[in-house]
Amino acid sequence: MAKRNNYLSFKELVDYHGIKKLYHFTDRSNLESIIRNGGLFSWGDCEEKNITIASAGGEELQHNLDRRHNLQHFVRVGFSSEHPMMYDAMNDGRIKNPVILEIDPEVIYEENTQFADRNATRSGANVGNTFDDFKKIHFASIKARRHFDLDAEEQPFYQAEVLVKNFIPLDKILNIGNFGIKIPNSPTRIESKTPYTAQITRATPTAIIFLVDHSVSMKGETTLNGEKMPMSEAVARIVNRQLNELVLRCIKADEVRHYFDIAVIGYGENSYSAWNGTLSGRDFVTPEELRNNPWRRITVKEPKRTRKGVEMKVVEKVQWIDPAATGSWTHFHKAFEHARRLLEKWMETHREHDCYPPTVIHITDGYYNGTSKDEVLQKANELKSMFTNDGNVLLFNIHISPRQEKGITFPASIEDLGDNEYAADLFDLSSLLPLRYNEEICRMQDAEPTVRHSAMAINADMSTLIKLMDIGTPTNVSHSK
Repeated sequence: MAKRNNYLSFKELVDYHGIKKLYHFTDRSNLESIIRNGGLFSWGDCEEKNITIASAGGEELQHNLDRRHNLQHFVRVGFSSEHPMMYDAMNDGRIKNPVILEIDPEVIYEENTQFADRNATRSGANVGNTFDDFKKIHFASIKARRHFDLDAEEQPFYQAEVLVKNFIPLDKILNIGNFGIKIPNSPTRIESKTPYTAQITRATPTAIIFLVDHSVSMKGETTLNGEKMPMSEAVARIVNRQLNELVLRCIKADEVRHYFDIAVIGYGENSYSAWNGTLSGRDFVTPEELRNNPWRRITVKEPKRTRKGVEMKVVEKVQWIDPAATGSWTHFHKAFEHARRLLEKWMETHREHDCYPPTVIHITDGYYNGTSKDEVLQKANELKSMFTNDGNVLLFNIHISPRQEKGITFPASIEDLGDNEYAADLFDLSSLLPLRYNEEICRMQDAEPTVRHSAMAINADMSTLIKLMDIGTPTNVSHSK
C-alpha cells in the first residue's frame, strides 16, 4: 500500500481535527475470519477470494447500491463508533453481537483511498480521492457523539466515510488483539476464543444492573409465596433476594470478594439510583458494601425444605431497595440510557480485559410510553453493542403480569410469540443468549438445547421472575482467584 505524494497535507488536517481512530463495525463471529485472513477485506474481495463471512452486515440492497457506485471493493470505515448503520443492522437481525474495530487513520494517506462527505451511496454524496474531497467532510458534524445530537439537515454528514481499497491489514486494526483471540504467527493456526466463557474473578469482575419499573401500574396486586401484595412490593423483595444471593456468591471464609459491580436503577418519568440508606444516590456498589450497609430488615414467609418436606417459614430478610409505584410514565428509553452511562464508565477500566460481559435485567409490568419504538430500540441497541473482549452486554427484558395469562419465556424465534405485538417489541429489545444459558433454560422449560434463545419473558408471574433472575445473574465465579 503506497502513500499518496501529498499525504502530509492530509495528516495536517487529521491532526488539526484530533482524529486518532476510524471505526468499522462487524459481528463478533467474523473476528476469527478477519484474523485468519490477515485483515479486513471488502465484501467484493471476500466473494472473489471465497472468504466466508459468518454474519454479513450488508444486505442485498446495500450490495446493489455498492455495485451501482462501483464501491464493492472498498472497505467502508467511519469517524464515529456510534454509526447509525450498525443499529440498522442490529434491528434487521443481520448483526447480533456487534464489535467496533478501531482503524489506524493512516489508511487515509493511501493513494487509492477515497472519501465521502456522507454515506457514499446516498444521493448527493461527494465521493473522491483528492485532498479537496477530504476537506469537504463536515468535521464539526463527525465529532458529535451521536447523529441524534445534530440538526436533521446535518445528520447525513455524521456518516462521512473513508473508503479503503480492497483490504485493511491486521496491523492497521488497532484493537484486534483486544477480543480474547490470540494473534498467531501463522494465521492457519489461530487459537479460537468462545465468547461468554470468561471466569468471574477479583481481577476480572463483571457488572450487573437491575432496571425496575416504578410506574403507578406496579400497584397491581400479585401473589408471592402465597401472600397477596402489590407487584412493586413483590419485585422489590425478589430483587433484594437476588442482591443477597450475589453477596453470598462472593463470600469465601469471612471475606466478601469483589466479583461484581452492582447497580439498581428505578425509573418512571425519570431514572435514578434506587439504593436506600447509606448507599443512597450511589451507582455501582460492591458486594462487600452491600453486606456492610443494609437498609432495613423485614420478616417474610418463604418456602423452606425440612424433614417433613417444603414448609412455609417466617424468615428475616435484608433489604437495600424499597418498592415504589408512582406516576404514569414508563420511560424505557431513560432507563436504558442511564444503564449505558454507567457502563460507559465501567468499560473504561474493563472493556479490553477478559471480563464476563455486563448483564442488564429489566423488569416491567407495562408498555413503554412517552417516546417512539425507534427511540427505545436505539437505546437498547446502544446497550447491546457495548462489549468486553469476552462478549457483548446481555440485556434481559422481563414483563410481569398479575393476571393469569399465558406466559412465554426465552423464545427461540419471533414466531414463538404468535401475534403478540408487545412481545415482538420485547424480542427486538432483548439480547440473543449464548448457548451456555441453555442448560438452565432446559431445566426450567421444554427447550431445544442447541438453539439460542432470546433473553426475554412476557406475562411472567412472581415464581417465574425468581427463576429468571437466577438464570440471568451469572454464576461462573472462580473462588480460587
